[in-house]
Amino acid sequence: MAIDTTIYVRSPGVGSALFDWIQMLTGVGLITFMWSHMILVASVNLGAGAMDTLAHFLEATYMAQVGGPLIGATFLLHFILAARKVPFRAEQQSTIWKHARTLHHLDTWLWLIQAGTAMVILIMGSIHMWTVLTDLPITAAKSAARIQGGFWLVFYLILLPMVELHVGIGFYRIGVKWGFIKRSNRKGLKRFENILTGIFILIGLITLIRFMTLPV
Repeated sequence: MAIDTTIYVRSPGVGSALFDWIQMLTGVGLITFMWSHMILVASVNLGAGAMDTLAHFLEATYMAQVGGPLIGATFLLHFILAARKVPFRAEQQSTIWKHARTLHHLDTWLWLIQAGTAMVILIMGSIHMWTVLTDLPITAAKSAARIQGGFWLVFYLILLPMVELHVGIGFYRIGVKWGFIKRSNRKGLKRFENILTGIFILIGLITLIRFMTLPV
C-alpha cells in the first residue's frame, strides 16, 4: 500500500510580504535611531554642557516626551514581527542549532546571534527606556550618578555590545535580504559592517568611562 509522503506547504501570501516590509522599515528606523542615540549620548565627551544642551532641546521641543513612547512602540512592533520566525519551542531550537553546526554558514550564525541578542534587548532595553523617560529631564550629571552607582555600569556594559551587534547584523541582513548587498560586494560590506559595529562599541565604552569620571 502506497503512502503519500508529500508535504504541502502554504505559499507566503500578501500578508506575509507586508509584514516583512513593515519589519524591514521598523528595523531601518530603529537602526537609524540607535546610531543617532549613541552620537547624542556621546556628546558628553565634549563636555557635560554639550549633552545638557542637546537634551534640553529634545525636551523643549517635546521630541523626547513624544519620540520616546513612539520608539518604544516601534521597538515592540518590530520584535513581534521578527518573532514570527524565531524558534521558541525546544525541538525547534535544537533543529536550528543542528542545522547551523552542519551548514557552517556565517549568515546562519549571524541570524542566531541576532535572535539571541533580541531577547536580551527586549528586556534590558525596556528597563532603560522606562528608567530614562520616567526621570526627566535628562542631564549629564544625573546619567553619571546613575552609572557611578555600580549596577548600571554592569547593565550598560552588557546592553551596549548586545545592541550594537544586533543593529550591525540587522543592517547587513537587510541589505542581503532586499538585494542591496550582492555576492560581488558582500565580503567588503560585511567587513565595513564589522568595523562600524566596532566603532560604535568603542564610542559607547569611551562614553561610559566619561560618565564614570564626570563630577556629580
